[in-house]
Amino acid sequence: MPKINVYLPDDLADAVREAGLPVSAICQRALDQAVRRVTAARQTVLGELDADGLAARLPQFTARAVTVVSLAIDRARATGSATVTTGHLLHGMIAEGANLGLQVLSAMEIDPAAIAVPDGAEPGGGDGLRFSTAAANAVELTVSEAVGMGHNYVGCEHLLIGLAGEPDGLAGRTLRDVGADPRSTRRAVTAALIGFAHLRATTAAQPPAEGLLTAVRAELAPLVRRIEALENRLA
Repeated sequence: MPKINVYLPDDLADAVREAGLPVSAICQRALDQAVRRVTAARQTVLGELDADGLAARLPQFTARAVTVVSLAIDRARATGSATVTTGHLLHGMIAEGANLGLQVLSAMEIDPAAIAVPDGAEPGGGDGLRFSTAAANAVELTVSEAVGMGHNYVGCEHLLIGLAGEPDGLAGRTLRDVGADPRSTRRAVTAALIGFAHLRATTAAQPPAEGLLTAVRAELAPLVRRIEALENRLA
């Protein structure tokens, strides 16, 4: 049986050893699920799906996240692309205009409207309009982020982390260039969800965008200070 090395951060490796977890079995199960999801994403002919069909193929995705994917498909068609790329997914997120992913970017002092979304090609695809290889991988990362956070849904905030963390796609390079690297984006999303929950608990009405940004920044500030202090001690 082939062997694949898995590298873990020191604290996680210590915790795994202390818990006595069957690492090989857990990794095999997780990788099997990831391969199945990526394969399904790559094989889906997006151009043949209407809104209901797309929602059925993405059952865990929120309505806004499905809209983002639909807008990405529209962008790919409009630009004559052979695939739906990570750039198209980022464009769809920005074009949707009201999702939590955009609120997170704003809380990180990144103006979504100022992001130059690339329309270049990405490898992959097949017969019909399909996800590029990078876009399919970004979708898998998106689902993994939602699962890792213990959420039973996949939202635009998870997609933002997935796009930022995908190493080869146009969107990831663009997001990292403006300061949305995977680590800072993940901690901003975590702070956003905490801030959103706090705001909903203290506000009877639907929280306005500005109120959400204030709550996100308030939750994010001490987290950033703690992480920066830790990084300074390790430097």
